[in-house]
Amino acid sequence: MQYQDFLVRHWQSSDRINAFNLIGSVLAEYGLTQEPEGADRDVLEVENFYQKQNGEFWVIERDNKLVGTGAYYPISRGQNAVEIRKMYLLPEARGVGLGKFLLTELESAIAKKEFDQIWIETASVLKEAVQLYERNGYEPSTGVETLRCDRVYVKYLR
Repeated sequence: MQYQDFLVRHWQSSDRINAFNLIGSVLAEYGLTQEPEGADRDVLEVENFYQKQNGEFWVIERDNKLVGTGAYYPISRGQNAVEIRKMYLLPEARGVGLGKFLLTELESAIAKKEFDQIWIETASVLKEAVQLYERNGYEPSTGVETLRCDRVYVKYLR
């Protein structure tokens, strides 16, 4: 997929370390800690967490440099549900509508697979993400499962 001069494509094994480091960089920018043995283990094991589980992990490039990520996988919370995960953009990729584009494309891919609910966990400090979700039909819910997160949202597709 193309958005302006950004290429959104499926993750490849050669992206593993760059994607992990990109996510760590964004987390650090907001004072959050990366958890390679916990909440971020999925980035190091995309094959097991996403590809083998009917999910997808995408990376975003500009000028052959990774500038963002976005993913989803099925979860047991809710009914026929997925969780959108790892929506991170480097500062140079923000403010141009890429986050909204990425969210819309993820939602479209999820709907094509006939899931009924989308869940998202985030942290209040990620103000741009909170605004993006709230402006796009995600409703606050309860039951945060990730230690560094303090918000959970759900969107019903059907």
